[in-house]
Amino acid sequence: MSGPSELIVVGADGNPVDGPPPVPPALGVLPLRETVPFPDIVIPLAVGQERSLKLLDDALAGDRRFLMVASKEAGVEAPDPEQLYEVGVIGTIARMMKVPDGTSRLLVQGGQRVRILRWTQREPYLVATIEEIPEIVNESDELTALVREVQRTFLEIVEAVPYLPEELQLAVANIEDASQLSYLIASALRITPGEKQELLEQPDVELRLRRLVALLARELDVISIGTRIQDQVQSELDKGQREFVLRQQLRAIQAELGEDDDTQREIDELRARLDAHDLPEEIRKTAERELGRLAAIPAASPEHGVVRTYLEWIADLPWGAGEHEEVDPIDLTLAKDVLDGDHYGLDQVKDRILEHLAVLSLSHESRGTILCLAGPPGVGKTSLGRSIARAMDRSFQRLSVGGVRDEAEIRGHRRTYVGAMPGSVIRAMRDAGTTNPVILVDEIDKMASGYGGDPTAAMLEVLDPEQNATFRDHFLDLPYDLSGVTFICTANELDRIPGPLRDRMEIVTIAGYTEREKLEIAKRYLVPRQLERAGLRRGQVNFSDAALRTIIAQYTREAGVRGLDRAIRSVTRKLARQVAEGTLTGRTSLSSAKVKELLGNQRREKTRRRRSSNPGVASGLAWTPVGGDVLYIEAAATPGNGRLLLTGQLGDVMRESGQAAHTWLRGHLADVAPEAPADWFKTHDVHIHVPAGAIPKDGPSAGITMATALSSLVSGRPVRDDVAMTGEITLTGDVLPIGGLKEKALGAQDLGYRTVIAPARNASDLEDFPDSLRESVDFHFVERIDDVLEIALKARPRKRR
Repeated sequence: MSGPSELIVVGADGNPVDGPPPVPPALGVLPLRETVPFPDIVIPLAVGQERSLKLLDDALAGDRRFLMVASKEAGVEAPDPEQLYEVGVIGTIARMMKVPDGTSRLLVQGGQRVRILRWTQREPYLVATIEEIPEIVNESDELTALVREVQRTFLEIVEAVPYLPEELQLAVANIEDASQLSYLIASALRITPGEKQELLEQPDVELRLRRLVALLARELDVISIGTRIQDQVQSELDKGQREFVLRQQLRAIQAELGEDDDTQREIDELRARLDAHDLPEEIRKTAERELGRLAAIPAASPEHGVVRTYLEWIADLPWGAGEHEEVDPIDLTLAKDVLDGDHYGLDQVKDRILEHLAVLSLSHESRGTILCLAGPPGVGKTSLGRSIARAMDRSFQRLSVGGVRDEAEIRGHRRTYVGAMPGSVIRAMRDAGTTNPVILVDEIDKMASGYGGDPTAAMLEVLDPEQNATFRDHFLDLPYDLSGVTFICTANELDRIPGPLRDRMEIVTIAGYTEREKLEIAKRYLVPRQLERAGLRRGQVNFSDAALRTIIAQYTREAGVRGLDRAIRSVTRKLARQVAEGTLTGRTSLSSAKVKELLGNQRREKTRRRRSSNPGVASGLAWTPVGGDVLYIEAAATPGNGRLLLTGQLGDVMRESGQAAHTWLRGHLADVAPEAPADWFKTHDVHIHVPAGAIPKDGPSAGITMATALSSLVSGRPVRDDVAMTGEITLTGDVLPIGGLKEKALGAQDLGYRTVIAPARNASDLEDFPDSLRESVDFHFVERIDDVLEIALKARPRKRR
């Protein structure tokens, strides 16, 4: 918006006329973005929209007038009537010029203030009927005082800021009309469009001036604060210039005294360390430039330490293809021995790792697939990464990214920040000391975006073999070659890894251990390790198989062996105390009873038969991040009118599964429960509940379990207490496949279930199951819910005569 201008009224011929012309009943409307018009003020405008240009052409063909109205939403280019204010100003085109880009530049003289009564036209441009808003002026001493206060404050602002021309001082001082004064100052002030519109819409001049006094006082305070800040900055600049001169003088004095040798010695040492590397040309040039800067910066300057730290990082890192360690070809037989020696079981996982190592051995490079070991906690994912590094005879580094929410943790901080340092990837490379280590990215599913950016996006470049040859850390700001690194990731929940990141990895799933595998792991690894840590000799304490099975069955509940390790550690601590106190001597063999005495009450409740004796209760299988588990689905009926209630903190998908099961049973009631009345569902409300209500639950795999519980309830036939099931149900009674069957089956076996019902399309998963699981659990693969009921429901009790 321009500053004040001479108040001119022009007619249709462009010549001045005496007094404002009368307000017409209707005018075309020109919406203004981030500009509020005022009466008697000349406004420069740039118009480019087709409908606005059409309006200007029609105005020039007539009396050169149109209505200017401010838009409520500055971001909308072509606002609708609802997005415009109701009060505007009649404008008269004083001058207009068309420019080559198709837009028009014009000066518009503000006229009468009007209110929009009704919108009469939308195309080709907006037209509205209007009425003039008269000014309310009550001459009084108070009004005179307000005028003088507004003039005084505004003149102070004009003197303090550069964006207001000095001519405004003369214009404001000579205006006697209070209304014109308020409009002139409102148009010149840097206040929000909303505040300007508020002033325009106020018909009472005295109230308008009061509001102006408050806005002017606020603006004066802001200017005062800005001036004070500017003075402080100037003072600091003067101080910095003075310090620079003094430091230059100090440096000259130090040179005369021979005290500048320490800096030169430091530079020589850094240069020697850099020369020991086969640096790429770009890195060499950057290092030489920074060495030159270091020589020119006084040792007492903070920048000296920043540059020295930067050069030390460059000197500490392994660089170039010439620094790949010379390693022998991977011996797959040795690698297999290492994996077998470090981990019991996991045959399929080991086979996949050996296949990966075979490819690396034949291709002689690490660039290729990134392995992601996914599975519950405690199954050995991190230790597998260490074993892979041992098998490859490579340096091993673990990069923990769990809980990382800042991109700078991966890429580092820029050197402009105080205390900046490289990210965790570059730090791992420094610690490895070679360009081809094995780096384990642990807990990659635990990364999350935060205020510092999205670290998973930074990991995309790190883990992409096509990009990581030129990885740039923010601190180094140099391309660093990560193509020689063998990356291995670990995760508990794959769903939490973003799709683009998951797409760069090959997933190797590690399911939970069976009870037999846990027993062997305890005997081979856990017991010897905990005996050693407790200071006990291996022949001094002997854990019987029965004792270990008691710990596994009654004191742990997990897919891995971390809890088992803690329980064994607890036993060895108690035994170590007894030995130290002299109450335990000689050789001790731990029995099941002794374990219970040492560990106290069992921590795991036998739950298999807890709820399965009554009709309406079925056992379903669920997948959790720590392995398979059993969900008990309870169904109950009360007199009612056919409502279905689902409780237990269920997600939307699980609720829909319950509704699908309910609908299927209503349509097949005569087949499932022939003795039940046909209107049974009309006279009963059904309640399906999944216990452990504090734990959120979701997923479609409980569908057949809900259908079985409902069928048991209506028919009165209890569900077999040795049967657990999983599968999605459709409205037609089909059983659809689900995921995580191996983990679910291990959970069922762990709790003592001997029969598992699963979808027929999951039958191929049986090949991946351990032999002990297939031998101890009877699997039934079904295609229809009728097959599920045939297996799961007990026979109908015979009626007594």
